Amino acid sequence: MRSRTPDRLCAEAVELAREAATEAAHPGQVGEYLGAVAEGDRVVTHLFESPEPGYRGWRWAVTVTRASRAKAVTLDETVLLPGPDALLAPEWVPWSERLRPGDMGPGDLLPTEAEDLRLEPGYSGEDAPPPNSAVSEEMQQLAAVEEADVTAGAPAAQTAAPATGSIAAIAEELGMRRARVLSRYGLHDAADRWDEAYGPKTPMAQAAPGTCASCGFLVALGGSLGQAFGVCANEFSPADGRVVSLSYGCGAHSEAAVMPKPPRPAPPVVDETVVEPLPLHPDRTSGSVEPDTPPEELGHS
Repeated sequence: MRSRTPDRLCAEAVELAREAATEAAHPGQVGEYLGAVAEGDRVVTHLFESPEPGYRGWRWAVTVTRASRAKAVTLDETVLLPGPDALLAPEWVPWSERLRPGDMGPGDLLPTEAEDLRLEPGYSGEDAPPPNSAVSEEMQQLAAVEEADVTAGAPAAQTAAPATGSIAAIAEELGMRRARVLSRYGLHDAADRWDEAYGPKTPMAQAAPGTCASCGFLVALGGSLGQAFGVCANEFSPADGRVVSLSYGCGAHSEAAVMPKPPRPAPPVVDETVVEPLPLHPDRTSGSVEPDTPPEELGHS
């Protein structure tokens, strides 16, 4: 349990703490004495102001202690710690959270995780359509039920032809009931304008690792414009929500780079966990000379 009352001998060791702080800091960088804090039984931390520029509100903390029934106070540690109003660096934020739309520039690469929730395989390898596909049997039955215009009674008793399935309904669904549509000149004018803003000749596309035609964030357009343009759906791309050329590209390409897996440490070259017995007194009978054999004089034959 931490004692709330500082130990008397440790609390009186202010000069010992100041000498330790002066030795750890630069000359003249230990300011006024700010007080003592009891860290535990016979453990006290002395605080000194740090006037060093760039460390506003920081304090030199010197912890001293003494053994039980001992009168000699010894030094435990000296460290520079921030105070309540200290000037601190902002909290570190991972790059994936610091990045904001529009931060990318020409030549920048945005790694994409292998399991990015915004992307999915372009094909499943099966002939059957996915369950949520518009051509699946379940979706066809659901669409038929929701769009059915049912009126009680026999067909001969109907007062008006059903609206669903009529030529007007189909024309409205296909967008053919507009008074005017884009002409060929209007299509070419829009294509030139989009190609100039987000086309292959822009600096971003020149430094991109790939084109939008192979990017998983590209949303295809219908009609003739879909043969050359699409819509970018990557929030970190400078073209997010814009019509881009299929030849355009940026560093946020879905296949530009994949987040590397955490590195695995290499296996140890020397296994230091194996203990080999080493006798202090080797066996006398383990050598090539018999122990009871009288010594012979060394010489040359």
